[in-house]
Amino acid sequence: MNKWLASLGLILSLGLAASAWAEAPATVPVAEEAAVGAVAQAAPIAAAAEAAPAAAPVPDKGDTAWMMVSTLLVILMIIPGVALFYGGLVRAKNMLSVLTQVVAIFCLISILWAVYGYSLAFGNGGGVNWAIGDFSKSFLAGIGPASTAATFTAGVVIPEFVFVAFQLTFAAITVALIVGGLAERVKFSALLVFSVLWFSFSYLPIAHMVWAAGGDLFEKGALDFAGGTVVHINAGIAALVGAIVLGKRVGYGRDAMPPHSLPLTMIGASLLWVGWFGFNAGSNLEASGGAALAFINTILATAAAGLAWMFAEWMLRGKPSMLGVASGVVAGLVAITPAAGLVGPMGGIALGAVAGVVCLWGVTGLKKLLGYDDSLDVFGIHGIGGILGAIGTGILVSPSLGGVGVNGYAMGGQVLTQAGGVLITIVWSGVVSFVAFKLIDMTMGLRVSEEQEREGLDTASHGERAYNM
Repeated sequence: MNKWLASLGLILSLGLAASAWAEAPATVPVAEEAAVGAVAQAAPIAAAAEAAPAAAPVPDKGDTAWMMVSTLLVILMIIPGVALFYGGLVRAKNMLSVLTQVVAIFCLISILWAVYGYSLAFGNGGGVNWAIGDFSKSFLAGIGPASTAATFTAGVVIPEFVFVAFQLTFAAITVALIVGGLAERVKFSALLVFSVLWFSFSYLPIAHMVWAAGGDLFEKGALDFAGGTVVHINAGIAALVGAIVLGKRVGYGRDAMPPHSLPLTMIGASLLWVGWFGFNAGSNLEASGGAALAFINTILATAAAGLAWMFAEWMLRGKPSMLGVASGVVAGLVAITPAAGLVGPMGGIALGAVAGVVCLWGVTGLKKLLGYDDSLDVFGIHGIGGILGAIGTGILVSPSLGGVGVNGYAMGGQVLTQAGGVLITIVWSGVVSFVAFKLIDMTMGLRVSEEQEREGLDTASHGERAYNM
């Protein structure tokens, strides 16, 4: 009997324990509760969580560090990259003038960008937002260490100060590139005034139209990953117009005007290539797979262009030149810029190879045909390369060709959109450049005197000499 009572007691105890366990609230994740129905005790907590505002996104330290490094790399492209590339290409008596022009422009545009440039490029322009921003962030008003800027991924941000600095370098290098078309004969004071006018009325509107939400070309779906239209076509057209308005250098076509230091040019080209990784991969705004795609394309397309230019020149002239390889490298960098994060590696190689050959023709055949004196071939490399890259992006972005594709992508429509963006940039930059150059020429004069030009701008404009001659 005692055994039966003990067994009965044990069964009752187990039954009570099981009943208590069945009545206890289930410990399943909130996501599963939503799927099967929340328990009564969790309902008030879930309702309160839904009512609470979502936390503001916080910049990832890795993305922030990558963007700061990318910004430094683009500065390296300008000073000393562009400065040495151009400085080696001019005659010895003009080397310091080119270095001074590039450094001064970087300083000038940096200040203008903070005062009103960033606001006009990326602000909301209200009724004219299709073409330009507003002055709401002039003098960087309202931006602090906690301010953030969106990237291409929803919920991912970077510090706005980093975005401001990164975009500053793009504006500065674009204006600095124009120097090459005017080298060895432009007044330093006239160049500074032109830089202010062109930056304000050409660079800022084009940057806004292409890269800012609400901008005309942005809304039409024009693709420019890192600046094919905003930087290279824009600057290339300005350099071409300036070269025509200024006129040819004294003795052009009659006297030999070889580069005075090809080693410096090679160093400059190498710095450009290294810095361009910040230019292209940094334009992804995140340290992600998109940046990796832009990174590999910046290697492969550039290498293909350097080889294509070298072999084409070898066939045409009998010898491959160091200047040719360096020029091909820059042509490849230019062409892949609008496509870097959008096309596959094989598409990048194809685009680079075509750019090497086409840009070689641009600085030889086309230049001779039109008869202009673009001192350092800014239009032939940056203008032609930028146009080729922008149109090529519309083709090679196709998923069937290894590209990333875009929403509703259709090759014919995208190519037309790209061509429209190229045309608008050519006309806009051309008109602004012509008006600015003419106004300066009529008021303060664009060009140094023939005596100063023969003497060299190092001495005539800056009272210095790079070398004792």
